[in-house]
Amino acid sequence: MIKFEDFNLNRNVLLSINDMGFEEPSPIQAEAIPLILEGNDVLGQAQTGTGKTAAFGIPIIERVTSEPRVQALVLTPTRELAIQVSGELRKIAKHKRTRTLPIYGGQSIGHQIRTLRQGVQVVIGTPGRILDHLRRRTLRLQDVSMVVLDEADEMLDMGFIEDIREILSHTPNTRQTMLFSATMPYEIKELTRRYMQNPQTVQVNRKEVTAPLIDQVYYKVLERNKLESLCRILDSEEIGLGIVFCRTKRGVDELTDALQERGYLADGLHGDLSQAQRDRVMKGFRDSTIELLVATDVAARGIDVGNVTHVINYDIPQDPESYVHRIGRTGRAGRKGIALTLVTPREMKQLMTIEKVTKTSLMPRPIPTLEEVAERQQLLWKDQIVSLLEEDVDLSLFLSVVEELKERFPLDKITAAALHVAFSSSFQGAGDEEVYNFGETGASKGMVRFFMNVGRNVDIKPQDFVKEISEMVGIPPKTVGRIDIFERFTFFEVTEDVAPFVYEALRQSRIKGARVNVEPAKPRGARS
Repeated sequence: MIKFEDFNLNRNVLLSINDMGFEEPSPIQAEAIPLILEGNDVLGQAQTGTGKTAAFGIPIIERVTSEPRVQALVLTPTRELAIQVSGELRKIAKHKRTRTLPIYGGQSIGHQIRTLRQGVQVVIGTPGRILDHLRRRTLRLQDVSMVVLDEADEMLDMGFIEDIREILSHTPNTRQTMLFSATMPYEIKELTRRYMQNPQTVQVNRKEVTAPLIDQVYYKVLERNKLESLCRILDSEEIGLGIVFCRTKRGVDELTDALQERGYLADGLHGDLSQAQRDRVMKGFRDSTIELLVATDVAARGIDVGNVTHVINYDIPQDPESYVHRIGRTGRAGRKGIALTLVTPREMKQLMTIEKVTKTSLMPRPIPTLEEVAERQQLLWKDQIVSLLEEDVDLSLFLSVVEELKERFPLDKITAAALHVAFSSSFQGAGDEEVYNFGETGASKGMVRFFMNVGRNVDIKPQDFVKEISEMVGIPPKTVGRIDIFERFTFFEVTEDVAPFVYEALRQSRIKGARVNVEPAKPRGARS
């Protein structure tokens, strides 16, 4: 078994790795770290969730010096990933004097400039903001010896390929280049040929994974209604103990706060908690004073609580292995368990990948309506009242109040008011959904018409288009109506019930490799 000590790392780096709770390298770390430390260019094919950040992060922190100049650059497709990678590198550098700086849009550029002037060794950023600094000459890359392109296929999808080429032109030809990507389309292979020297390939082969024999269900939810949908699901399920998985620590904090505000017995667990905080949360979960444990994948490692009835994937896992590890937290020791997964329109393809690799079909289930949630709550209240009456509990303290009120109000009104006082606070989780209003789009009755910014110029044919969006969004082909394809744009209609899902899935997506945008159409004849 390979250990981190086998890589001959700096003692302070090993100390940080130990603090992070890493016991042994993941497969991609075991393969990539020695190659990177030897100075090789590395081409890594791996999904998110395989430990690839530490695979390049550990060698970067190991090799940079304390000189106050930028020696390593990590390019990421999104600000969220830039922050996440920066946080991971900061942990690895905890016991070494290495400064990292995330650079992304939406943050004060003045703050970034001041920090750069103070001197940092590692910059992690999105292509757009990195280019902005290069053009302002507030960032200089002439001393960069290591460059990482993280989630390169995502950057390609987002149209950053030319930005990447320009950024790389500012770095020395002698740099060491590492590229990590889940897929290897032609453009990525072209990048490797042009910018990498004899790259060593590291590929994490998927092991065959099988899902445990528990009920597996998915709910198709709109991104804007995700929290509301979760609350309705919680209010309609008989949850003893549940683990709710989020992708990020920030997501755990935000969801925990939102659930607590709505009266749920929830608490969060992630890597930033101290051991004392972690112990307190886990004690509450085992004692059932906490019913919902909101956690990241890493924080949930090693949790062994036998009576977990539900696992809820609030954020869909990034790979099938993580899905299997998550849902294996329930249904233990022969007990019944259920795994619920919330899937936004953009995540339908990821759901299909999970189903394919795990050889499992998740059952679709509609989000409970407010009426269904109310009916469920009423049954629970009724059961509690019947239980009290059958146990002959001493109610004398309240009988005098009832006798007094009977002189002024009917008994049924008094009972209903008492129920309201007792239970209304427990029915504040679920609320109204935020509904899309596409307005008048010039569509046929019962349909919504959309405009898309590509047409025959990307070789779209009606039958291809129907197949593409039905698979992408997870809708029946018959829900797609009239399609009008022109040279550089397309109009198409879908039924009103699937229109919000189509809208969220296709906006800023790709069809036949082309970046597309979709907007509600204007009525025919309307002026722009």
